[in-house]
Amino acid sequence: MVGIPLHKSYNSAVIEAGGYKNTTFVEKDCRNYIEQVRRLRLGEGDALAIQAYFSKMQTRCSGFYFSMDLDDDCRLKNVFWADNRCRQSYREFALNAIITDQDRAMQNVIQITLPNTKHRWCLWHIMKKLPEKFGYHIEKSSIFFAIHGPVYDVENVQEFERGWRSMLDMYDLHDNAWLSGLYENRGRWVPYFLKTTFWAGMSTTQRSESMNAFFDGYVHSKTSLKQFVEQYERVLRNKVEKEFQADFRSYSQMVPCTTTYEMEKQFQAVYTIEKFKEIQQEFIEKVYYDVVSENANDYYWSTYEVREDVVLHEHHKKKSFCVSFRRDTCELIFSCHLFEFRGIICRHAITILIRNDITSMPERYILRRWRRDVTRAHSRIAVHYDGLVNSPGQLRYDEMC
Repeated sequence: MVGIPLHKSYNSAVIEAGGYKNTTFVEKDCRNYIEQVRRLRLGEGDALAIQAYFSKMQTRCSGFYFSMDLDDDCRLKNVFWADNRCRQSYREFALNAIITDQDRAMQNVIQITLPNTKHRWCLWHIMKKLPEKFGYHIEKSSIFFAIHGPVYDVENVQEFERGWRSMLDMYDLHDNAWLSGLYENRGRWVPYFLKTTFWAGMSTTQRSESMNAFFDGYVHSKTSLKQFVEQYERVLRNKVEKEFQADFRSYSQMVPCTTTYEMEKQFQAVYTIEKFKEIQQEFIEKVYYDVVSENANDYYWSTYEVREDVVLHEHHKKKSFCVSFRRDTCELIFSCHLFEFRGIICRHAITILIRNDITSMPERYILRRWRRDVTRAHSRIAVHYDGLVNSPGQLRYDEMC
């Protein structure tokens, strides 16, 4: 299980016994035993393995997010229907959100088995198909640029609709079936339509494949589902070890603040190093923002227009964002939805808080999940799949965790 060849393990046992004459078995006996155990374990079936996997996962990862990048022949589609107990386990594993490619079979399975889960298509998968879909077109470079506009650079539905329609008109693409399908499912992949769902920091401009690095060196295209469950143990142990190291760095190191605002010091004191760097960038970028108007909605609420100076391809552009602020409770509503999408307070909100002489960041915008002192349940749960039956002691330990 730790990757040591059998003959080396056998030689170690021989040395420990004091020589071959003191051992009661030969190397062939070891090989036969391992093959027998392997056959028994594989014989239990992939569907039951997945059931055990998700049963464990729901205690460890409830409320987390799951990214799937699956080929058309992936066996997981069939496993969903292979066993009723497996389907039950998957339903109980209440995913908040899931990212896949545009596979129709996966979409149908998710709609049926996870009706309350937000399902999104990987934007990177879609955008990388542009050369394939329009490589023949004489104006392909211009089409690529025109599509990026309504996808990445819109702040409301009207902007998206105008940009998409303009792109179709300009290059006579109204009859393009691929684009028509994307438009019909725009709520599954266009960033604007996904901003109000939390995606655990998985940015739409970032390759979702980077999440798969979690399993690099542990699984490959020939890995069976049963083997995946076993390898998951090793991956988790490795992940926990890296998190312990990151925790140590967070407690022993401190990234200096870039501003004199007390709010930045608040995040510096409680957030992990990596998350504090993200927050810090919002404070740095605040310099490019100005409040251009203020309207009092009522006694409690005021709405501000915050304007950003953007440089795009050496051209300056102005973008406007709305922030509503309730002074008595320090509650904020922002049009960019960065807090809902990534769990990071945005520069627009910081600008408005400072304008209203708020020196301390409201606690509701300091999330527990990014704190350096948070206790992760998965680092305490024993990971052990001995077939599908655990010892009473192991079960008691899991339950206590």
